[in-house]
Amino acid sequence: MNLTLEIWRQESPKAKGKFETYKVQNISADCSFLEMLDILNESLIDKVQLPINFDHDCREGICGMCSLYINGRPHGPDDEVTTCQLHMRKFKDGDTITIEPWRSKAFPVIKDLMINRNAFDQIIQAGGYVSVTTGGVPDANSIPVNREDAELAMDAAACIGCGACVAACKNASAMLFVAAKVSQFALLPQGKIEAKDRVKAMVAKMDELGFGNCTNTYACEAECPKGISVSNIARMNREFLCANVK
Repeated sequence: MNLTLEIWRQESPKAKGKFETYKVQNISADCSFLEMLDILNESLIDKVQLPINFDHDCREGICGMCSLYINGRPHGPDDEVTTCQLHMRKFKDGDTITIEPWRSKAFPVIKDLMINRNAFDQIIQAGGYVSVTTGGVPDANSIPVNREDAELAMDAAACIGCGACVAACKNASAMLFVAAKVSQFALLPQGKIEAKDRVKAMVAKMDELGFGNCTNTYACEAECPKGISVSNIARMNREFLCANVK
């Protein structure tokens, strides 16, 4: 496959960025999107040019670092996959592909396609944890948990914090991320003790960091690589209302 790439280049957070055009040739359809960028970077290094900066780690759809806006969609033109799981067979020979970083006030660009997602870490630090002693694995498993609640909690815990929900939302809302982190504890007995403080602290931190309001367009759910349901947002709103009323 021969492709034209329109890639966002930005030297630093405060520098003015712009799109630059690159050509890649003989790309295998079985190549992953990040491997294609690796090939481009190798060619740039051979020409003594600066390579494209982009984030990656596990390349297995687990870490959430490979956050790229591809042809107007977070993680590209496939469903429920991260960028590292996207393969070039989703494109056609001769295609022009536009590649950008997430666009959000709370996710400033570090360089090129790399963004700072520390805002998510701050939200987790505000309350996304359980500080009670749960014992060892056998002890923890001895706490009875309704199967439906356990399944819903596991579904919420599947969130990898990639930020696709923020990138998909026209208001750059982090509601789906925060709701998933609230839900994974709110559904379990171990999380009940700190439930009220948790939801209030995490929502307050989300607002403080500049994320927008939920727009109820379900774009976040549609673009989430793990298929996190917006029903978690309803659960978080209920938890937040109860915490403030009581």
